Amino acid sequence: MTARRHASEWAPVGTAWFQGLFDDAALFPPGNAAMADAVEGHLAWKASTQAAYVGAFVCSDARWPELVKHLPTASRIKASVTVPGGMDGLSAAVAAASDTPKATLVAVEVPLLRGQRVAALITQLDRELPAHATGYLEVPVSEVDHALCRTLALTRHHLKLRTGGTTATAFPAEYELAAAIGNAVRSRLSFKLTAGLHHAVRHRDPVTGFEHHGFLNVLLATSAALAGSPTSSVASILADRNPASVAEAVRRLDVETTHSVRRQFESFGTCSIDEPLDDLTALGLIKETRP
Repeated sequence: MTARRHASEWAPVGTAWFQGLFDDAALFPPGNAAMADAVEGHLAWKASTQAAYVGAFVCSDARWPELVKHLPTASRIKASVTVPGGMDGLSAAVAAASDTPKATLVAVEVPLLRGQRVAALITQLDRELPAHATGYLEVPVSEVDHALCRTLALTRHHLKLRTGGTTATAFPAEYELAAAIGNAVRSRLSFKLTAGLHHAVRHRDPVTGFEHHGFLNVLLATSAALAGSPTSSVASILADRNPASVAEAVRRLDVETTHSVRRQFESFGTCSIDEPLDDLTALGLIKETRP
């Protein structure tokens, strides 16, 4: 963010806007935290006054045994397991994650790999996942059309979109992301995002030069899509780089709209909990946020 004001200039918004919004992906790039540090940090956040903002701890299936080893005996965290291998690794990942007394499996994130069929992956998710866990099907943003969203919306599983990465091309353009959000919203399909959303407002990273989406922009874009705005208007909201105008737009949304938006845009994975919360504090949208 380029504009920062003292938090006392504005009144904070309700917790409902950001409750459980930040899934703890400290293990993943660019953070790449050691497991011991990631677990310690997650437990500290969940024991803090800001616990409501922090969602599930995200861990890959390959590192799940390491997670179990580092969790304290008395812990009971909520965890999401990612399965990069897709359908081939799903059964083993779910079995291992479901047999962990120290962690409750709340989500499984699995990509639709080239050559795999959506219907087949949905069938496997239905068969493998326990009733209390949600499946997130990761689909490239450019492939999220209305037909796919309608198909997925008829199941208990949700959509996952990747909004960044280690190359410039990993970041979808505003119009492309707006179209995907619009298709999901029109189908009443809930979704989560991952990568590149450490900050509240659209910006260019001064080190990499990459154009990053802002998570507040995404919340507002989801609200606009729910209101029936055309894709071009939703894209213009995603493109807004003015922190003050974005924050003010958030404040203008009523409670009913807030809940509707969060039913659609559930959470996003971030390797830093500090950075998004620091942005919200600087914008006066929440109070001071240190565990």
